[in-house]
Amino acid sequence: MTRVAPTPPELRAPGTAGGPFQPVLAIADLPPGGLVRVTRGDLDILLAHLPDGIVATDDRCPHMSAPLSIGRLDGCIVDCPLHNGRFDLATGETVRMPTTGGLDADGRAHPPWSPPGSDPKPEPAGPKADARRLTRIRRLRYYPVRIVDDRIEVALPRP
Repeated sequence: MTRVAPTPPELRAPGTAGGPFQPVLAIADLPPGGLVRVTRGDLDILLAHLPDGIVATDDRCPHMSAPLSIGRLDGCIVDCPLHNGRFDLATGETVRMPTTGGLDADGRAHPPWSPPGSDPKPEPAGPKADARRLTRIRRLRYYPVRIVDDRIEVALPRP
């Protein structure tokens, strides 16, 4: 039986408390370990089938908005395909900062990093370096999920 994974209540997406649930996908279309993007209007939602069940969050990396749905899921950790950031879909926390560095959700600065075996890239001064240094990596936001008649339903924000 497929279930809904618990999510941090403090990370609920704004406007979804008591929001209308909409059917978005058949359970059969989201196998264990799967990632699927669903779009409603201008809202892109990532559905992920984690070991503890299904979660729904923004299909945008909390760093620079790359689609997480084309990343790789390992348990509950998703890799962003753009800057190699890793995010825990069970907690909303950053597991590994993106290669560009920046500020974490609590405001601590992290320098750019390079993958093991690579030389560190020099960071030239200028507006691009300043932008990377000041970009804040946010925590993920979650949408309430329920399962009704073998379909995944997600509570969407009220307009």
